[in-house]
Amino acid sequence: MTTDTKQDHVLIFDTTLRDGEQSPGATMTHEEKLEIAAALDEMGVDIIEAGFPIASEGDFNAVSEIAKNSVNSVICGLSRANFKDIDRNWEAVKHARQPRIHTFIGTSPLHRAIPNLTMDEMADKIHETVTHARNLCDNVQWSPMDATRTEHDYLCRVVEIAIKAGATTINIPDTVGYTAPRESADLIRMLLERVPGADEIVFATHCHNDLGMATANSLAAVEAGARQIECTINGLGERAGNTALEEVVMALKVRNDIMPYATGIDTTKIMKLSRRVATVSGFPVQYNKAIVGKNAFLHESGIHQDGVLKNVETFEIMKPADIGLNEDNIVLGKHSGRAALRSKLEGLGIELGQNQLNDLFVRFKDLADRKKEVYEDDLWTLVRDAEDATPDRLELKSLKVVCGTDGQSADMVMLVDGEEKRAETTGDGPVDACFNAVKDIFPHGAKLELYQVHAVTQGTDAQATVSVRLNEDGRIVTGQSADTDTVVASVKAYIHALNRLLVRRGKVGEGADRREISYKDVS
Repeated sequence: MTTDTKQDHVLIFDTTLRDGEQSPGATMTHEEKLEIAAALDEMGVDIIEAGFPIASEGDFNAVSEIAKNSVNSVICGLSRANFKDIDRNWEAVKHARQPRIHTFIGTSPLHRAIPNLTMDEMADKIHETVTHARNLCDNVQWSPMDATRTEHDYLCRVVEIAIKAGATTINIPDTVGYTAPRESADLIRMLLERVPGADEIVFATHCHNDLGMATANSLAAVEAGARQIECTINGLGERAGNTALEEVVMALKVRNDIMPYATGIDTTKIMKLSRRVATVSGFPVQYNKAIVGKNAFLHESGIHQDGVLKNVETFEIMKPADIGLNEDNIVLGKHSGRAALRSKLEGLGIELGQNQLNDLFVRFKDLADRKKEVYEDDLWTLVRDAEDATPDRLELKSLKVVCGTDGQSADMVMLVDGEEKRAETTGDGPVDACFNAVKDIFPHGAKLELYQVHAVTQGTDAQATVSVRLNEDGRIVTGQSADTDTVVASVKAYIHALNRLLVRRGKVGEGADRREISYKDVS
């Protein structure tokens, strides 16, 4: 079977900037969203769901700016099933060379009960809202949320209504990650067989990973006739996340013998984008994550090592270079110069001006003096810290910590708007003592929702990256920092999160940056 026909081409719909950003604490800045969107556009993603324009002014502005800057990709925004959402969506995406309106409503019995609509009332609403969207834009996607738990007869009915109203793409979401692969395939086949006009539109699949089957469900749907996969970088998303872009794209590439479908994705850019999304979202990639985890191409077993040394294909089904991993022999340490640092950065796809390189080199040397070897993850951490534009109203100046069987205490000096303040506190462990000192110096009501430590490099001198997530009245921020001293990294991450919280407080006014979206019609 050839792979150059429309029927054999699988569209990649990336929703990292919408569904991915809905992960608590994964909120990205305006500049970060533009950066990720540009990378997706360059990589060859067919459709970018850039956000939820009605959710906030920030989301609207980001979607609008991404639409204006897009070169290759269709730019899509999400809207609920009401005219106000759809109009706001169109105002944002209309600037794109190829705009798309995506509108949805929950069709399962559980979701119909939320707006208290009968089947007939919901059917009328679908007809009205899809028609309204199509009158604004000739590229309309419609989704019956929780489709996999919707009665089949009713699902066929509303899909037919959406097609007749002008939808050009019908997305079938497994909103709660309940489906198994065979069910996913059977559902697409059933719709293609039973719904009039189904062969004239594109069916999409949007699978969540609650039971760990999102990628398998997406590929099963493609085998049954779906031709658009909705996914995110690193599988980021609500709860357990979504189908991971890197997994479906590489599965289609590696197993083209049984899945002869083409995509336009430049796979050599996958690793760079994966790491960047991990950095800006604050969600590190697990070591054993398929395709992009740091252990994905490592071998420790003697049998595996021997096999790989003799023939790499004995235990590797793809080449590291296929996803953009460089296999150079440059080792960075305290004796390395600017040329070696620049070469390593370029190999990671990081381009810096001379002044930026000089600034980074100073911090690189400082780190190299404390470590035997500086690894790629260390460089990403250094670059991330340099790019973070959050104004530092709060800054750690000095810290002394006592810990042991006789108790734990912290003696801390912080700068608060340039003024030195000191606190001596105790706690249930050294980190707790330090966090108490921060709260003593800068009182606040934010709740600590996540504290996570990752040793991003090997060895006893490993640089630890600490992630901290704070929640203040629904306003969620994530802070990160790295240091060879885990306690220092913890304090800096906590202060980083507080600085971000202060920025969000004052950005548009108290509460203006929060998302207060419900399923109810707000028209």
